[in-house]
Amino acid sequence: MLSRLSSARVALRRLFVSPEERIGIAVLAMAFLLVGVDAAAAHEYKIGAIEIGHPWSRATPPGAKVAGGYLTVTNDGDTPDKLVSATVEIAGRAEIHEMSVEDGVMKMRQVEGGLDIPAHGTVTFDPNGLHLMLLDLKGPLVRGTNVHGSLTFEKAGTVEVDYVVDAIGANPKPMKHDGGDAMPGMKMDH
Repeated sequence: MLSRLSSARVALRRLFVSPEERIGIAVLAMAFLLVGVDAAAAHEYKIGAIEIGHPWSRATPPGAKVAGGYLTVTNDGDTPDKLVSATVEIAGRAEIHEMSVEDGVMKMRQVEGGLDIPAHGTVTFDPNGLHLMLLDLKGPLVRGTNVHGSLTFEKAGTVEVDYVVDAIGANPKPMKHDGGDAMPGMKMDH
């Protein structure tokens, strides 16, 4: 056994003798590390037929009392389920909210009774629509940290999740920047 190990070491030394080969191996190793970082950023959770994709939030300034939580919920099952509640450790409470525009006024309201997740469907929580409203914050959300919480579904049960905290103005989707207001002529009513 010892002679086989020595033979393997000699063979490896012969394969990677030149400095160029060593640099190539180092570059390849770095590439694998970077791919791993991207994979870690796209974190997912699963409970039963429900898959939670990339929970995240925006950083908040000191003294802020509210924040938003964003994610995707995919139901791979044959029956619908319902998101009935959410918790986030840094918030006194979390509510499911939706935004709509009525007569040019943006309105936000709590979704009462939970949110249906259709069979073989995906529901997206984002800054411009459905979202989790994190209320009574106990401290600021700091970019680069994770915030622990849970999501409870009527059928699938409760799943623990970590929200990645991004920059204050972060948005997961590309936005059109034409120099104007993102929502011209709209007023916020909350």
